[in-house]
Amino acid sequence: MSQEYAPGTHPSLPPPRGTTGPIHWLKENLFSSPTNTIVTLVIIYLFAQILPPMVDWFFSDATFVGENRKACTTDGACWAFVGDRFNLFIYGFYPAEERWRVNLTGILLVIALAAVLWDRMPARKQMFIYALAFPFIATWLLTGGAGLEPVGTDKFGGLTLTLVVGITGIVISLPLGVLLALGRQSSLPIIKYFSIGFIEFIRGVPLITLLFVASTMLSYFLPPGSSFDLLLRVLIMVTLFASAYMAEVIRGGLQALPKGQLEAAESLGLNYAQAMRFIILPQALKISIPGIVNTFIGLYKDTTLVIIIGLLDPLGIGRASVAHPDWLGLSSEVYMFVAVFFFISCFSMSRYSLYLENKLHTGHNR
Repeated sequence: MSQEYAPGTHPSLPPPRGTTGPIHWLKENLFSSPTNTIVTLVIIYLFAQILPPMVDWFFSDATFVGENRKACTTDGACWAFVGDRFNLFIYGFYPAEERWRVNLTGILLVIALAAVLWDRMPARKQMFIYALAFPFIATWLLTGGAGLEPVGTDKFGGLTLTLVVGITGIVISLPLGVLLALGRQSSLPIIKYFSIGFIEFIRGVPLITLLFVASTMLSYFLPPGSSFDLLLRVLIMVTLFASAYMAEVIRGGLQALPKGQLEAAESLGLNYAQAMRFIILPQALKISIPGIVNTFIGLYKDTTLVIIIGLLDPLGIGRASVAHPDWLGLSSEVYMFVAVFFFISCFSMSRYSLYLENKLHTGHNR
C-alpha cells in the first residue's frame, strides 16, 4: 500500500533508471539513431588512426632539451628549439635586466582583467578604477621614464608585442565602435556621413595595407624632422580597423531592438544620452556579444601581420630563429607552437563569451 503524504511534504524521488548517467548521455548524443551511430564510429576510427602518431610526435618521440638541431636525433618534435629561444618568444629584444618590468606588467594585467571580467572581485568598484588607470601604468612600466630606464618600442617583440597590440586594440576599439555605430544612426548629417564614410573606407581596405601606410607612407605627411613611433602608428591603425568592424556589429544589435524601447525611454522622461546609457546600449551590447567577441578574436589573430612591417611577434621571432644555422629546418615546430598559443588565447575568449551570454540571458526558453 502506497504511503500518503501531506501536501508539500512528499520527498524527492530519484529519476527513472536509465534516464541519467554516462550511458544515457552516450545513447542520446552519439548513438541516438543509425546515422549518428555510423558517424560516431567513423570519427572514432579516424581519431584512432590520427591521435597515436600525433602523440608520438608531440610527446613520446620529442626532444625537449638541447643546444642546437643536432640534439634532436629522434623523429619527434624538436621542442628544444622552443626552450632555447623561450625568452625571445616572451620578451622579444627587451633588455634582460629590465624584464622584471614586463613580468610586473603581466601580473598587473591579470588583476585589471579580473576587475573587469570577474563580477565577484572584492572591492570591485575601486578595482575598476585601477583597471582604467592600468594602461597608463603599463605604458610607464614598459617604456620607462620618471625613474625607470627608457626602453624603446623597437625592443618590443614576441608575446609582449602581441599582448600590447592585441589588448590595446580590443580595449579602445569597443568604445570607438559604439560611438561610430551611434554616429551612423545620428540625425545630424555631418556626424552620420562621417561615420558612414569612415566605416566603409576602413572595412574596404585590408589591414595589411593600413599597416604599410602606417609604417612608410605616413612619414611623408609629417613635418620634416619629426618622428612618430612605429609601434604607436601600428596601435592607431589596428584600433581604427577594429573599431570599424565593431561599429557594424553593434549597429546590428541596435537595429535588433524594437523602436518601442526608445519610445518607452522617452515616455519616462529620459533624454537621448540617458536612454542610450540605461536602456538601449545594454540590450544592444548583450545581443552583440557573439559578434563582439568574434571581432576581438579576429583582431587578436591579425596581430601577426605586424611582421610585414618589421615588428617581430612570436611568429616573427620563430621564423627569424629557424634561419639560424643551429636550428634550420624546424618551421613545423614554430607554427605548431604559435598555433597552440593562439588557440589557448582565442578559446579562452570564446568560453568567456559563452559564460557571459548565459549569465545575461533573460529569456524564458530554457
